[in-house]
Amino acid sequence: MRIVLQIGPDRATGDRLARVLAEAQEALRAAGALLPRDHGPRGAARLAMAASDPQRIDRLRVQQGFGAPEAQTALRQQIARQLQQEVAQHRPDLLILSAPQLGSGLCSRAELQSLRDLLRPLSDDIHVLAHLDDPARLLARHYAAQLVAGRSTSLTQDLALCEVPDWWQAALAGRPAADPLSGRFPEVEGAPFWLDFARLEAEWQAVFGADPVRFCSTDPHRLYGPDALAEIGAAFGLSLTGRSRPEPLPEAPAEAWLTRCRLMNDALQRHQARHGQSLPPPLWRSLLTEIRVAGPALAPGALHAVSARFAPDIAALCARHAGFDAARMAADPALPDWQEADPLYGFRATQYLMAFAPRLGQAGPPPAVRSALPPEAQQALERLAGTPFAPHNRLGTCDETAEAPAYPAAPRPPRPDGRAARVIVGCMKNEAPYIVEWVAYHRAIGFDSFLIYSNDCEDGTAQILDRLQAMGVLQHRDNSAWQGKSPQQHALDQARDEPLLRQAGWIAHIDVDEFINLRCGNGTLDDLFARLPAETTHVAMTWRLFGHGGVTDLSGDPVIAQFTDCAPAYCPKPHIAWGFKTLSRTTGAYAKLSCHRPTKLDPDQAAQVRWVNGSGADMTGEVLHRGWRNSRRSIGYDLVQLNHYALRSADSFLIKRQRGRALHVDRDIGLNYWIRMDWSGARDVTIRRNLPRLRAEMARLLADPELARWHRHGLDWHRARAAELRGLPDFARLRAQALALRLTPTERAAYALSLDMES
Repeated sequence: MRIVLQIGPDRATGDRLARVLAEAQEALRAAGALLPRDHGPRGAARLAMAASDPQRIDRLRVQQGFGAPEAQTALRQQIARQLQQEVAQHRPDLLILSAPQLGSGLCSRAELQSLRDLLRPLSDDIHVLAHLDDPARLLARHYAAQLVAGRSTSLTQDLALCEVPDWWQAALAGRPAADPLSGRFPEVEGAPFWLDFARLEAEWQAVFGADPVRFCSTDPHRLYGPDALAEIGAAFGLSLTGRSRPEPLPEAPAEAWLTRCRLMNDALQRHQARHGQSLPPPLWRSLLTEIRVAGPALAPGALHAVSARFAPDIAALCARHAGFDAARMAADPALPDWQEADPLYGFRATQYLMAFAPRLGQAGPPPAVRSALPPEAQQALERLAGTPFAPHNRLGTCDETAEAPAYPAAPRPPRPDGRAARVIVGCMKNEAPYIVEWVAYHRAIGFDSFLIYSNDCEDGTAQILDRLQAMGVLQHRDNSAWQGKSPQQHALDQARDEPLLRQAGWIAHIDVDEFINLRCGNGTLDDLFARLPAETTHVAMTWRLFGHGGVTDLSGDPVIAQFTDCAPAYCPKPHIAWGFKTLSRTTGAYAKLSCHRPTKLDPDQAAQVRWVNGSGADMTGEVLHRGWRNSRRSIGYDLVQLNHYALRSADSFLIKRQRGRALHVDRDIGLNYWIRMDWSGARDVTIRRNLPRLRAEMARLLADPELARWHRHGLDWHRARAAELRGLPDFARLRAQALALRLTPTERAAYALSLDMES
């Protein structure tokens, strides 16, 4: 049996093709061909969803309920079973699978290999067919479809790619992160990578082979006319007779309406983020329809730069593919360069948003989310919505979603008199996979020593710390004999008498799941100190809580590279969201070192204490004597924040639950903890500027064979332990419950407030 994959990538062409094929079932069966059940324009998308990256969040999977990797796995198994059953029943010579989302959605070789692996049990004889058109005409149609789907990004983003050498890579790199809660998805907001037909050919050939991949051009008049069946049959190598039901050629929407759609989408996205709503797609589309106006369509000739950009590639492809007709691929006559059209009649999206307010207010959270909220949380949600305590991301001056240039390597500052000037104190239990990254990162930004306490470790944590001590990187203390309420506080009490701390200039107490994110200058402590008031003695480094972001499996990749989904910058509720840790100058003003801050102030030294927030603003009066969190008056992240990866992956969370807590040892790590810590709704990539120098420092440390061996041992131990825990009913149930929760920031805040938690 031969399998032909029609991969689009043009949605309009693919949908018409699928409709014609669905009408011609009898003719197909007579020719020995099978179009599976439920494989029309809607059902075909399921094949693309089943092959997509399980960790990637896309619009199709989220809206159809397959966003979670577990749900996608179930979908994949269902499709495999259905195809096997239909093939066994009909025994066709040809299996036709047509889905434009295959070409427009699958963007990596791993996804293409996943698709191939899904189909190989049926047949090894797999062919790939793409129906293409002039790139400018495709871009005009695709941009319009994206706007109807919720795009808020201007077409200028796409046109700018004409100036870069690698369109494919630049288009993928320029995509924003998925934010389902605000309605932003990378494939909707980003430029179509697949307009690079030469790269499209190369990627599919790399997985399916050179000969099986064929490109052909379309004649719209034949495709939408009564001869469509013959046109399609020729592409599939079939002799099909009969007439097709003609359809009028799709009418391109008015360019003024497209501008209105973009502006309205931006307003609706902001509304969702501000109010914690999730608007149903039918309602969203209905609102866009109501602002529709007539007028001239977007002319592909205004996008002539795109046609010119790919003209040499298309000429070469026409020579290689018999069905690729140069005349059909000819570009429209060039027109003046595209500029966004006037939306007409003084259109303002905010005015329409006010007019739509009654319907928007009725939308609320989707039913699946609403049912997940217990009554107390629903009541808290009603109290939070529309108040100054509702979370949002309109705070600070940093562009947190922009991938900025990497920081250059920073020279290590000399130690004064051979002493450690900047010291981190930490406590660890079973943290082996993460230690080297954490130490390397903080060395790279300017810390020169560490005092680390560990207790009751099974995974190689103690051995890693011992080796780092032998290498002169840190000092390690065994804390297994801890007494009192917590191992962490016992360690901090012991640390007061350590010469390393008595001699230090600055001290920070942070955990291995916390990374000091310096967002100024060259991203070093020196850059931070240069921007703080000279009299600063304490810096409140406010938490930014990062969720699992769809990452389920434990990976050896850097934590700061894997996790970018986080709490909105403005998140005054619940209390935990704005907790801080303190970077303290060793002035002797406080007698006790505690988890979040030094305590027991010497009254005689109170006048010399100066606390500042993460933006360098004075907050002394608020926290001089007590307090471990910022308020709406004192919040600030512009210079420094503390990235808190409390969960990491879902598997890491299971191990953390089994390990227990370092401070509140009497409190469980269960679903309530996940609800408090699994934040999304915003994206922050600012710390990733440190990745090159992090990797360089990690490489220097792991060049030590013994350290490298224990590092690998720790990762293997955690992977094995995660697999073991997934097999235990209680842990498996907790994991499934956690991954099933889909909450907006406001819903999460309300849910957290409804729980009996420390605050």
